[in-house]
Amino acid sequence: MYEVIFDDEAIKLLNKFPKEVKERIFDKVISTKNNPFYFFERLTGRTDYKLRIGDYRVIADIDRGNNTIKVTVIGHRKNIYKNLD
Repeated sequence: MYEVIFDDEAIKLLNKFPKEVKERIFDKVISTKNNPFYFFERLTGRTDYKLRIGDYRVIADIDRGNNTIKVTVIGHRKNIYKNLD
């Protein structure tokens, strides 16, 4: 089982959403702990992964060695990819 870690920036972004959206995103991320590679898809040309939750996306780094999912960015699908480095 993987441990889910939310980056400080991800928590700030998550707190900007309405309560229902926040809960939906949080619950979905937590539900991926047993098999994250079934739910997350690798971003093209990058080492991080995305999780689709309706119109929202969660970007995370998955570390197989430490069994961690580090959530780094959360946002709406129309502008989340513009904010990636």
